Amino acid sequence: MISLVLSGGVGSRLWPVSREKLPKQFSKIFGESLFSQTVRRQQKLGSVFVCTGESMRGLTETAIRNEGLNVEKTFYEPMGRNTAPAIGLVCKYLMDHNRGDEVLGVFPSDHWIEKQDMFAKALSLGEACAKDGQIVTIGLNPTYAATGFGYVDCQTEAYKESQDLQAFGVKAFKEKPDKKTAESYISKGHYFWNSGMFIFKVKTMVDAFKEHLPEMWATLQELDKDFKNLPTVYKKIVPESIDFGIMEKAKNQVNIPCDLGWSDLGSWDDVAQATKSGKLEKQEILSEESSDCYVYTDNEKVVCLSHVEDLIVIDTQDALLITPKGQSQSVKKIVEQLKTKAPNLVKDHVYEYRPWGNYRNLHEEEDFKTKVIQVDPGQQLSYQSHEKRTEIWVTTVGKGEVVLNDQVIEVSKGKIVEIPQGAKHRMRNTGAQPLKFVEIQLGEYFGEDDITRYQDDYERV
Repeated sequence: MISLVLSGGVGSRLWPVSREKLPKQFSKIFGESLFSQTVRRQQKLGSVFVCTGESMRGLTETAIRNEGLNVEKTFYEPMGRNTAPAIGLVCKYLMDHNRGDEVLGVFPSDHWIEKQDMFAKALSLGEACAKDGQIVTIGLNPTYAATGFGYVDCQTEAYKESQDLQAFGVKAFKEKPDKKTAESYISKGHYFWNSGMFIFKVKTMVDAFKEHLPEMWATLQELDKDFKNLPTVYKKIVPESIDFGIMEKAKNQVNIPCDLGWSDLGSWDDVAQATKSGKLEKQEILSEESSDCYVYTDNEKVVCLSHVEDLIVIDTQDALLITPKGQSQSVKKIVEQLKTKAPNLVKDHVYEYRPWGNYRNLHEEEDFKTKVIQVDPGQQLSYQSHEKRTEIWVTTVGKGEVVLNDQVIEVSKGKIVEIPQGAKHRMRNTGAQPLKFVEIQLGEYFGEDDITRYQDDYERV
């Protein structure tokens, strides 16, 4: 099976950890990012493809490189067009490469799956059904009358079964219901949550596109085999979800309901339930007469709780969220307020991530700014210059080379290099460990747009 990992969305309900420039699938809430967990889970089954937005290129490539993920190919959408175009794009690629008879599974990058053995059984049965020409949905046994999920209405007679699991023919896909409708679904016993995970033969899905989304498929046929004209073609595509565009219409469908210990982690309440603990190894939490609280911090700050209960406390280096359990869905409303009052807190973290590593802004005043910059092993900054500032670089960890106006200067801990205003320069890591240096900027303007690039490994020139 080929696994397609869809890596989109922002996850605003997990603010302040999840933000526009570091969405929840790349946030290391569980020590390892959800994106990495998903890829590792799927690479056991065969090839892995990733489809994500161009804005996520740096985070994606850094995760693949630094965490040793095995990804055969990554597709970068120039703009978001929902799930149907993303899946159609990959199907087009596979058809162009004579792989139409292969089975493709589609998996969101930000879901939590606890029961790995059951998941493997469900995918095995799903692959068998897909080879029959069925489009398969991995369904979930509903545990309450959820209004935030779509539902799949199934036949009561099994289409195929294996390893204690059954696949049922699909009667209908249902949109997210209101509370009363959801309760009626649960009472009937043959409605299951739609997990957003699908399995099908590539040719089967192509036929579905031709029948139900013919204009979209015709537009995708305009793509060159090397996809160089992707931005031009994608602009023509009308956004559409795979659920509404195809799944609600296709007749050749089965659903495999199962208990995966699954969560879409749509809120901090979901995260608290998934971890079943308020303490991670790197945290220090002191509690006095407090109970049933979930605490997460991404720094080394000591968190103390006194005489409180049923609270969720999320602490980052520049924001603090406190909410009662059961109310964390309302975080999205706070994010909407912040978009007006403090937009940087919605978009940026204290750390900025780049394809070569990351940096953290330490302090800024009118005439100077300081950063700590980390360059990953084997990576280098672009060869660049600044018109409005001088920089002083102090290497603190690791070893590397500074290229200054084509002159190579070896650096290691304690080495200081001054970068005159207008000089061409770059830092490269020549060691096996991350290289860190403190950057002091002196001048009249410190914006990231004061960069002229001459060479760049990441095609940003």
